[in-house]
Amino acid sequence: MNDIIRTHATHGTAAVELGPHAPKPTALTEGLTEVSASTWSNGRIDTGLWECTPGDFTAERNGYTEICTILSGRVTIEVEGQQPEEFGPGDVMVMPSGWKGVWRVHEPLRKHYTVIDD
Repeated sequence: MNDIIRTHATHGTAAVELGPHAPKPTALTEGLTEVSASTWSNGRIDTGLWECTPGDFTAERNGYTEICTILSGRVTIEVEGQQPEEFGPGDVMVMPSGWKGVWRVHEPLRKHYTVIDD
């Protein structure tokens, strides 16, 4: 059967409170913080909401692929050897396992993410 399993409603995700921010470990900008909340997981796939304050940070996707949709804010993603790309509300990004880059967050950013372990 293909029934929908509703474990957590995320309607109006821009208004969902995720809790207190914490310093981002890979921040290049002093004071940059982040917070996330998983809404569903089955051990191999995890999905939820994430947000971060403006600034720059490095990121790598080792051992997993991430698919995310920007809900609010703007970010420029820089990957070595490629042109920087800007993303905003409604844009979808796929960062496959092995991806490495720099996020330049221009304004408070919120995304919906789905992580799939290799």
